[in-house]
Amino acid sequence: QVQLVESGGGLVQAGGSLRLSCAASGRTFSDYAMGWFRQAPGKEREFVATINRSGYLTYYTDSVKGRFTISRDNAKNTVYLQMNSLKPEDTAVYYCAATTGWKNLNPDRYDYWGQGTQVTVSS
Repeated sequence: QVQLVESGGGLVQAGGSLRLSCAASGRTFSDYAMGWFRQAPGKEREFVATINRSGYLTYYTDSVKGRFTISRDNAKNTVYLQMNSLKPEDTAVYYCAATTGWKNLNPDRYDYWGQGTQVTVSS
């Protein structure tokens, strides 16, 4: 089992920045690729970014490329999502998740999920 706890969400004006963190406990953190997803009200959960086990490979959905950066610190069992130039359409609950595969964009391919953290971007 892997337990994931997100933090860092909040209310920010358009153009601002937030840094989300996801702390993992349980099984070996570096055994898992990590992903960030988001879900807006009335919409399906969508893929945002993923990072491989070592942290050397990353992949983003097109709408966040150049604005968001995913990273991880395996010594701290933590994955991060730095979000810059935020837009109102980024408003959603953000979830981190763990998977044994790589470049999994489908949430069904992830084995463990956090409880989510709310990000609200005002215009």
